[in-house]
Amino acid sequence: AVLIEASTGQVLMESAAHERLPMASTTKIMTALVALEHADLSQLVQISEKAVGVEGSSVYLKAGEILTMEQLLCALMLESANDAAAAIAIEIAGDIESFATMMNETAQRIGLTDTHFTNPHGLDNAEHYSSAYDLAMLARYALQNPDFARIVSTYKTNIPLGGDEGIRVLINHNKMLKYYSGAIGVKTGYTKRCGRCLVSAATRDGVTMIAVTLSAPDDWRDHTAMLDYGFFFFLCAEL
Repeated sequence: AVLIEASTGQVLMESAAHERLPMASTTKIMTALVALEHADLSQLVQISEKAVGVEGSSVYLKAGEILTMEQLLCALMLESANDAAAAIAIEIAGDIESFATMMNETAQRIGLTDTHFTNPHGLDNAEHYSSAYDLAMLARYALQNPDFARIVSTYKTNIPLGGDEGIRVLINHNKMLKYYSGAIGVKTGYTKRCGRCLVSAATRDGVTMIAVTLSAPDDWRDHTAMLDYGFFFFLCAEL
């Protein structure tokens, strides 16, 4: 676990923060960042057959349907859709492996030293890992992108279903957005191997806190306590 103040990166609380662990769908923070740095939000994406039927969370994309990159990013970050992750990767890099290379290059550029990606969705792989500290630094960097910040702070939106067949209603899995005052993101994650993973962020009185836990069974409660501590440290302790 780790808690940082976003503007400076100052660590306020940590526990095994540099331990390399699987991080499940918090992976998608990097997927979204790479997509935003290499594609336009209005870019039209025709869904590849290779992106259909990916295991785990899904918005049930259909081969050949066309969505914008922004719509796929909303599916990625709100519904944690693994098929959207695959579609984004294939659109930008041609295949999953090449996109993972881009993810690792971005991690190196940002300065993440305990992180390695093999896929854009976070499904289990022995060589796919990060640390609480690296995820906090990644979220800190990504939140500086206004499109990223806008998408991860969205609680509910709609995207098309199969062109003109209807709509898909997307509900953000991050309950902090609804239940924690000032919450602005960022991403949940879960597999049986990883346990519950959460990267959260909140802003109050111009101060932004970022909290991360990996394999924490009571993450909503943990993050509430961590963020409360951070705001007390920065805002109340100075009074």
